Amino acid sequence: MFHKEGKNIILIAFFLTVVTVFVAHFYITPQWLRLTLQLTALAFLILILQFFRNPKRLVTPNFDEILAPVDGKVVVIEEVEETEYFKEKRKQVSIFMSPLNVHVTRYAASGTITFSKYHPGKYLVAWHPKSSTDNERTTVVIHTPKFGEILYRQIAGALARRIVNYAEEGEPVVQGQDAGFIKFGSRVDLFLPLDSKICVGLNQKVTGAKTCIAMLPSKDDQ
Repeated sequence: MFHKEGKNIILIAFFLTVVTVFVAHFYITPQWLRLTLQLTALAFLILILQFFRNPKRLVTPNFDEILAPVDGKVVVIEEVEETEYFKEKRKQVSIFMSPLNVHVTRYAASGTITFSKYHPGKYLVAWHPKSSTDNERTTVVIHTPKFGEILYRQIAGALARRIVNYAEEGEPVVQGQDAGFIKFGSRVDLFLPLDSKICVGLNQKVTGAKTCIAMLPSKDDQ
């Protein structure tokens, strides 16, 4: 199953692959060159298909956990000052996506969208310290029944040129549902309440709509 945002790119890639394979077959004489072109075209198509894959994730929504919004690796866990919306300290968890990861963004929690904004910007590499504030990005805030407001930010990377965001202010959303896509993009930041109990560690690989990122604090933690 492939994401709808990849439909046009997949069709173009398929067309170019077919053309390359047939042109090479009929017009390229050296066998090694013909096979090289054909295999390169097929490899290109496979990479495009892999990038836009959209595996079905069965989720039983719950209000006690924040789930990973994307597939990738946890690269930041720290307490920071969130300056765009909250303007106060929050716990930040950042997930980096390589080109091999699924790039679908899913809602980390159920609730109501209270803020959704697109920011044009640069295309610094995703691990650059200023990528969260300088790169092309979207900021979305979800009001949840138990965590209060949580914020996630889709951030474009060096290869990304388009972020797709489906969140609209005022609409209800369900944990695990499709929230958007980052085309050839690379990072999502979560900003959570300070009393959230983080469930992941640095460099841990996470799966969107499956891995628990944070829980409500237990009575023993309070």
